[in-house]
Amino acid sequence: MSANLLESRLDPKTAVVDEICAAGEPWVKQVTQGQVFRIVDLEGNQAVDTLFYNAAHALERYSATDTIRRQNMLYLTTGSRLYSNYGNIMLTIVADTCGQHDTVGGACAAESNTVRYAPEKFPMHSCRDNFLHALAHEPICEHLGMSKRDLPSNINFFMNVPVSEEGGLDFVDGVSAPGKYVEMQAEMDVIVLISNCPQLNNPCNAYNPTPIRLLVWDAPEDMAFD
Repeated sequence: MSANLLESRLDPKTAVVDEICAAGEPWVKQVTQGQVFRIVDLEGNQAVDTLFYNAAHALERYSATDTIRRQNMLYLTTGSRLYSNYGNIMLTIVADTCGQHDTVGGACAAESNTVRYAPEKFPMHSCRDNFLHALAHEPICEHLGMSKRDLPSNINFFMNVPVSEEGGLDFVDGVSAPGKYVEMQAEMDVIVLISNCPQLNNPCNAYNPTPIRLLVWDAPEDMAFD
C-alpha cells in the first residue's frame, strides 16, 4: 500500500486524554471501542514500538502476520486495519500525516543489540525491557495476568525499515518529521502498550530518543469511518 496521507479533524483541546511519554519510557492505557487514539512524533524520527491487546481477553492481541497477509502490505497508513491473532479488526488507521509505519522490524532487546552492534551494548535499555516492565507493574496488565509470553511482534510507528531485494531489513533514517502523527479508531476495547524506543545504535531515532504525545478522543457523533 502506498502512503495515503490524511489530516484529522479532531481538536487536541477536546481530547479526554492528553499525555506526554518521555523518551525511552513505556506507556499503557485502555482505549474503548469507538474512541480515537493519536500518537504524535513531537520532534521527528522517533520510533514508537506499539502493541495492542483485547482489553477483556489478552490472549487476543495484534498480529503482524494477519495484518500483513489480509491486506497484502508491509507498511501501514490511512485505511490500514490492524488485525488480531483471532482474525478480528482491532483498530483502523483513520488519519496519518507520516505515511509509512513498519510492521516487521520488531523491538530492540539486549540480545539483538548485542548481535547487531557489539557485546558491550548488552546492558543498554531496550523496548523489550519497557514491555516487560509494563507487563510486570502496570495494574491493567497485572489484572489480566500478562507476562513475557504475551509479547508478539509489534508495530513500529514512524520507523522506516525498507526490505531489500534479497529479503533483508535495513534500518535507515526515518520519514517522519516534528508534529507528524498517526490516528486510529478502536474497533474493540483495547489495551495500548507502547515503548517509546530508547534505541541509540541505529538511525530510527536519529540517535537521539525524544518524547511523544498521546491523545484519546471520544468519537464525535458525526464522525464516519469507512
